[in-house]
Amino acid sequence: MQSRLQHRLESQPKSIDMSPLIDVVFILLIFFIVTTVFVKETGVEVDKPQALNTEKIPPRVILVAITKSGQVFHDGANIGVSGVRSVIESLLANDQRPVLLQVDKEVKTSLLIKVMDEAKLAGATSVNIATKP
Repeated sequence: MQSRLQHRLESQPKSIDMSPLIDVVFILLIFFIVTTVFVKETGVEVDKPQALNTEKIPPRVILVAITKSGQVFHDGANIGVSGVRSVIESLLANDQRPVLLQVDKEVKTSLLIKVMDEAKLAGATSVNIATKP
């Protein structure tokens, strides 16, 4: 009797159950997706000026770009100078973050000052200009 039971156990194919391994892999994938920080870009290329003295800015910033032609962009949309205040006000309603201006080096200073003023009027406590190191 014991030999027949032993023979039947030995004749069954041996396999590893992959279900728990797949569950662990999916849990790890979900963990990495949830904890990843997504950086929003302005959606346009800007030729930034070069600076000798640079400073690191925290990763959670509000990005606003000013192109050579004078267009103002946020998150891929052309918001113009008049739209800067409303966009930044709505973004600062949840939490206070610095504003980072990506300005083309050929943009007129008057336009840059207008955008900076609009950001400050929207409630931004820190307005910075992105440069090349």
